[in-house]
Amino acid sequence: MASIETGSDFLERKSSANKQRTALPQLSDVLVIDDSDVDAKRLSATLRIIFGYDVQIRRAPTIATALDCIIKLQPDLVFLDDVLKPSDSATETIPLLRRADYKGPIIVVSGEVTRSRQVILRASGATEVIHKDDVDSVRLTEALLLVYST
Repeated sequence: MASIETGSDFLERKSSANKQRTALPQLSDVLVIDDSDVDAKRLSATLRIIFGYDVQIRRAPTIATALDCIIKLQPDLVFLDDVLKPSDSATETIPLLRRADYKGPIIVVSGEVTRSRQVILRASGATEVIHKDDVDSVRLTEALLLVYST
């Protein structure tokens, strides 16, 4: 119980994640597709903690902007908000990104990460799914390690 009270379990996971970052490939361009300024800034700042400033992190607030970025820039990695306003969900957006010839990993950031939702998102082409509340350097590193270990 002491580790939960002191936060040492989180610090151990963070230390382990820091060591394992060296196993990640060198990325040059990451696209964050999110219509929320706050969520996009939080995710981008967390990615800066992981990758530093050697990686270009771009944001697309709409599907149209995202498709333009995909076609022109072919990013190494895409983070996709599960629900873009007004009503597009990742299950509709992922096939559009794939038709735009994006072949890289797509990590969906969702407010709903039930088993059934994960199955649906993966069937739509998501590589990994993480909960919005889990956007921290440890969880993102763990997700990236899963994505790039396969």
